[in-house]
Amino acid sequence: MRVAILSDIHGNSIALDAVLADIEAQGGVDYFWLLGDYVALGPDPAGVLARLDQLPNTTFIRGNTDRYVAHDERPFPLKDTVLANPELLDRYVNLNSGFAWTKGAVTAVNKLNWLSQLPLEYRTTLPDGTCFLGVHAAPGTDDGFGFKPGMDIAQMADQLADCSADLVMVGHTHQCMDEQVGDVHLINLGSVSNPVGSDLRAKYVILTADETSHTIEPRFVDYDHQAVISQLETIGHPSAAFISQFMRGEM
Repeated sequence: MRVAILSDIHGNSIALDAVLADIEAQGGVDYFWLLGDYVALGPDPAGVLARLDQLPNTTFIRGNTDRYVAHDERPFPLKDTVLANPELLDRYVNLNSGFAWTKGAVTAVNKLNWLSQLPLEYRTTLPDGTCFLGVHAAPGTDDGFGFKPGMDIAQMADQLADCSADLVMVGHTHQCMDEQVGDVHLINLGSVSNPVGSDLRAKYVILTADETSHTIEPRFVDYDHQAVISQLETIGHPSAAFISQFMRGEM
C-alpha cells in the first residue's frame, strides 16, 4: 500500500495543486490520509475542499483551525488578553476577521457541517503490524504546543504517553521532524501551506507498507508563493497581510 499523508493545507489551492502533481509524478498512491487544517487561513478554502472531494480513498481528521471555523472558537489572543495587552489588537482583529471570512466561504459551498463532524484522530494497523496514529497536534488533542524540532525529549514523551501506537504522525506546528521517542516513531509532516522558517516548500510524506516493513519518504515541493499573495490581494482577503508573511518566509 502507498499512502500520501498531508497536513495544514490552510486554504491554499496553489500549494495543494503542486503537492497533488508531485504525488502523480511519484507514481500515485492508493490512499490519502489528511491530518487537518484544511481551509483557514488562506485565499481559496472552497477550491481546496473541491480538490479534496475528488481524491480517492480519503481519510480526514480535524485540525484546530477547522474546529475554530466550524464552532466559532478562536486562537490566541482572546478578547480578555487583548484588553490587558492592547498591542495584540491588530493580530486579534486580523485573525477574527479571517476566520469569519473563511466560515462564510465554507458555508457557501455547503461544507460547514462536514467540517464540524471531523474526528479527532485516525488509527489503523499497517500491513506489517505497525500501529499507526494520525492526529493533528498530539495524541488526544488538535491544539496546544504540538511537536517541533528542539523540544525536550521528556516533553515529547509526556505528550506521547499512553498513545497506544508505534508510529505517530502529526502536523500543527508546520515544522518537520523525525524522532524516536522511546517505543514511538514520531513524524511531524510539516505543512502544505503557511510555512514556518526559511524552507518555503510544501511538505508531505509518502508511506509505503507491505507485510514485512514500511518506509516513509518526506517530500518537498516548490510552488509559486507570489501567486498566493496576489490571490489574497485580488480577493481582498481580510487576513492578507498576515498570511503573506508566511509566503515571504517571515514567520
